[in-house]
Amino acid sequence: MKDYELGKRQYVIGGVAIAIVAIYIVRLFTLQIMSDDYKRNADSNAFLKKVEFPSRGIISDRNGKLLVYNQPSYDIMVIVNEQRSRLDTTELCKALNITKEYYIKRMQDIQDRSKNPGYSSFTQQLFMSQLSDQEFSVFQEKIYKFPGFYIQRRSIRQYEYPNAALLLGDVAEVSQSDIDNDKYYQPGDYIGKIGVERYYEKELRGTKGVQILLRDAQGRIQGNYQDGKFDTHPIPGKALTLGIDIELQRLGEQLMEGKLGSIVAIEPSTGEVLCLVSAPSYDPRMMIGRQRGKNHIAMSKDPLKPLLNRAIMGQYPPGSTFKPGQALTFLSEEIIDSATTYPCHRGFVTRGMRVGCHGHASPLSLIPAIGTSCNGFFCWGLYYMLTNKKYGTLQKAMDTWRDYMVTMGFGYPLGIDLPGEKRGMIPNASYYDKAFINRGWNALGVISISIGQGEVTLTPLQIANLCATIANRGWFITPHVVKGVEDQDIDSTYKNKHYTKAYTDVGDSRYYDLVVRGMRRAVTGGTCHSANRRDYEVCGKTGTAQNRGRDHSVFMGFAPMNSPKIAICVYVENGGFGATLGVPIGSLMMEQYIKGGLSEGSKRQAERIQSQHLKYGTKDR
Repeated sequence: MKDYELGKRQYVIGGVAIAIVAIYIVRLFTLQIMSDDYKRNADSNAFLKKVEFPSRGIISDRNGKLLVYNQPSYDIMVIVNEQRSRLDTTELCKALNITKEYYIKRMQDIQDRSKNPGYSSFTQQLFMSQLSDQEFSVFQEKIYKFPGFYIQRRSIRQYEYPNAALLLGDVAEVSQSDIDNDKYYQPGDYIGKIGVERYYEKELRGTKGVQILLRDAQGRIQGNYQDGKFDTHPIPGKALTLGIDIELQRLGEQLMEGKLGSIVAIEPSTGEVLCLVSAPSYDPRMMIGRQRGKNHIAMSKDPLKPLLNRAIMGQYPPGSTFKPGQALTFLSEEIIDSATTYPCHRGFVTRGMRVGCHGHASPLSLIPAIGTSCNGFFCWGLYYMLTNKKYGTLQKAMDTWRDYMVTMGFGYPLGIDLPGEKRGMIPNASYYDKAFINRGWNALGVISISIGQGEVTLTPLQIANLCATIANRGWFITPHVVKGVEDQDIDSTYKNKHYTKAYTDVGDSRYYDLVVRGMRRAVTGGTCHSANRRDYEVCGKTGTAQNRGRDHSVFMGFAPMNSPKIAICVYVENGGFGATLGVPIGSLMMEQYIKGGLSEGSKRQAERIQSQHLKYGTKDR
C-alpha cells in the first residue's frame, strides 16, 4: 500500500515538473520567436534606427516656372522608454515655447492607443512638428538635457505663387486611415491631401531611407553601425511638369476676384489643362506649418466655400452652352439638316406652353440659331426627336439622346487627374419613368433640357471639354493637369482620343464644321460679339443659366478657329447674361494665352472686371 502511494506521488511530482518545464518552453518560444517585444527592447538599447525622409518632388508649370518646392523643417521626436524621471519638463517647455499643459496632453495622446494605434514605447514618436530654423536652433543647443528627445530633419512645401491652391493641393500629417491603407506611412508622416499632391502622392513622395546608429549603455550615440554598411539612402520623389500656364492661372484668379465660379481652359490637341480656376480661392501658403489646422477650420466654415473646387465639383445648369451638343445630335439623327428652319415667336410656343427667348429674326436655320442662341430652334429640335416614330417609343428616343450626351463627356466623371471630380446629371428614360410614375411624361414636359436647363447639370470642366471637342471637330483627349512625370510616361488614359457618337456615326467632321460656323457667327454678329478680334478668329457660345436667384453668366469658346490653341469655359455664379461677364473674361483669357500678354486696353478692361465684386447671400448658395 505504501509502495503504491509512493509510486503515485512520484507520478504526480513528475507530471508537475514536466508541466512547469513545458510552460517555460512555451513562454520562451513566445518571447523569443513569436513576439519581438524583447528583441525590440534589446535593439532599442543598442541601436537607433533614424528614418531619413526623401525630398518631395518639385512641381513646375508648362513653361518651366517653379510652382512648388521644398524647404528644411524640423520635427521633435520622442522615445518614451528613454525618458527619465529626472527630465526637467519646465526647461523643456521653455526651450520649445510650449506650456506644461501642452506637454502633458501631448504625451498622453502619444501613449493613447485609440489615438495612436501604432504606438510603441521603444520607437520614435512625433512630439512636435515643423519647427522653424529659429525654434530649431534654440532647442538644439539644449537637447542633451532632454533624454529621449531627438530632432528629425525633413522638408515642408513652399509655394512660389499665391495661386492655384485647390489645383496644387497641400501636404499634411497622415490620418489613421492613410496608415491603414498603405504600410509606407507611420504616425507623424506627411501625405498629399487634395489636388495634384494627393493624386500623384506615390510619384511625389519618394522612398524613405534608414540610418542605423549605435548607442552605448547610457544611450549616447556612438556613430553609424558598421560605418553605415546597413544604412539605406532616401530616394527623392519625382518632379512633375503641369500643363498649367501659371500666368494664365494668375490672370483668371484676378478676374474672378469678388465672384463665385470657375474658369477652365484646355489645349484641345493634347487635353492638357491650361488653367483651372475656382473662386473664391486662397493663398496655398496658408496651409503650411502649424497654422494649417486653424486656417483649414476657418475656411471650412466660410459660407462661400473656398475649399470647394468648383471647376470639377460645381454641378451647374449649362444653359445655352449646351446647344451645340444638341445641334450635333439632331444633325446626326437626321432630325434637322443645315437648311432646316424653325419659328421662334420670342420663344418656343405650342399647346399653351412657352419657353421664352430674346427678340431676333424668325424663322431661323441652324447656323444663325447658334449665333443668336435661339431657344425656340433647339426646343423644336428636341420635340421632333422625342416624338419621331422611327424610335418606336418615347423611352427609346430619350435614351438615344442620352447616348449622344454621354459620348460628349457628360453624365459621368471625365477622369481628370484630380481627386473629387463630380459627374453632373444627364437624365435618361428610366429617370423620368420614376420621376413621373403616377402621371407619365412626354416631350413637352422635359423640353427645357434642350437648352441646358431642367435636370441637366454639368461641371465647368465638362463644358470646357465640350468646347475642346468642337475645336477638334469630333474628338477629345481626357483632360489632365500633369503634362509629364520625371523619368516615366504619363498614363495612356491621357493620350488616347475619344470620338463622339456625332462623329463616328458619319465618319467625318461635317456636322462639327456646321457648329463651328455657328459659333463663329455668334462672335462676328451674335451674342459673343465683344470677343471678336482682327488678329485671330474666335468661336464662342454664351449661356445665361437660370437660377433661383440672379442668372449665371456662362461662356465657352476657342481660338484660333482653324488651328485651336485654347478652349475655355467661364462660369460666373449670379453674373447675369453670358455676355456681361462670361464673354469679356473668356476673351481676355484667350488673348493672354495666344498673344502671351494683354494689350494696354485689355489690361484696363481686366482691372475693371477685377474690381467688379458681386454680392452673394446664403440663399444664392
